[in-house]
Amino acid sequence: MDWYDVFLAIFGAVILLTAWLPLLLKELPLSLPMVCIGTGVLLTWSPLLPSDWANPLENRFITERMTEFVVIVSLMGAGLKLDRPIGWCNWQMTWRLLFIAMPITIAGVALLGWAVLGLGIAAALLLGAALAPTDPVLASDVQVGPPQSGEEDEVRFALTSEAGLNDGAAFPFVYLAIAIALSQASGEPFLADWLLIDVIWKVGAGVAIGWIGGWVMGHLTFRLPNRAALAKSNDGFAALGITCLAYGTTELANGYGFLAVFVAAVAFRAVERRHRYHRNLHSFAEQIERLVMMVLLVCFGAAIAEGTIFNALSWPVVFVAALILLVLRPLSGWISLAGHPAPYQERLAISFFGIRGLGSFYYVAYALGQAEFDDVQVIWVTVCCVVLVSIVIHGIAVTPIMSRLDRHRSSTRSAAGSPHRKPSATKRSCP
Repeated sequence: MDWYDVFLAIFGAVILLTAWLPLLLKELPLSLPMVCIGTGVLLTWSPLLPSDWANPLENRFITERMTEFVVIVSLMGAGLKLDRPIGWCNWQMTWRLLFIAMPITIAGVALLGWAVLGLGIAAALLLGAALAPTDPVLASDVQVGPPQSGEEDEVRFALTSEAGLNDGAAFPFVYLAIAIALSQASGEPFLADWLLIDVIWKVGAGVAIGWIGGWVMGHLTFRLPNRAALAKSNDGFAALGITCLAYGTTELANGYGFLAVFVAAVAFRAVERRHRYHRNLHSFAEQIERLVMMVLLVCFGAAIAEGTIFNALSWPVVFVAALILLVLRPLSGWISLAGHPAPYQERLAISFFGIRGLGSFYYVAYALGQAEFDDVQVIWVTVCCVVLVSIVIHGIAVTPIMSRLDRHRSSTRSAAGSPHRKPSATKRSCP
């Protein structure tokens, strides 16, 4: 059997599923990631391919680079589709989730890793930093709609903007885990360098380069004379160019590229908020993201079926995964949103939908390439278990919960006498 031809046939089927499945699953309690993992399992159990045909966790470098690429493309897409201008009041829920919920989650996961799984300080902190951010790739079902579509209620906006920012915000804690691991091996101090370089410089560089780059690209796209303005081309693949340029230049400056990509997308929208070209850019980014995501999740499903990942699975790992998804994230989200005027149903939904995904794989793969950590297999199996359970639980729950919230919101507006009013993208006052 020619394995190359088999691979091409399977790859073609995956591409077709990328376009077709979202239409089929729209009203079902299923998600595209669930189907992708199931496809990988079936392919591994079938005679078409050898049982060990794909295991993204056995090759750390490939896992790191592929998850890195899909995350940055997803971050660009998330930033492009946010209609609401950035501001302290406009993004109040986002700041609460970022500065309150995420640190609580990191500390809670690290504590569970140390107390229940027996991890050392560095490994426990890495686990917390990897599992704290919500995932921009797998959370498309709870995110806002395309640019200028009007699908930007408080729940979808909060989850989209949180996923866009907390990937970059988690990196200082990943670097802290790396610094602790290196310090344990060498005995050298680490706190001053971590604070000055990994927190102040890298965060500042990510925000500054991302904003300046997005502003410059926005003016080149929309403000030049018609013959030279990039928007006249209607080519959506420019989104990929903006993504790679923002990420690459920031990483060369030793900044956080994830943060820069999302900030660049937000700054790009700020230059010209209502141009139809944003839809082309977002559509292209979404298609690339969905395709790469499907390939990675099919590989993840194949690795699950092959058995390598879950050799270290134990009841403590399952217990920790359940606590993270069903207790720690909902509790930290609820605490962070205490006192916010949003209805309690919306605050509950935001707190519950802390979807974990491919970004967690990237953080672990990246950190393991920078320093030696104890209990690597336990870290991997815990992350994989959390991601798998998150995909299943949130994938089943997203359609009925979001539909119920939409119906409740619609009935509330009808009772208020404005059934056709769309969510506003204008500046809001703080409560």
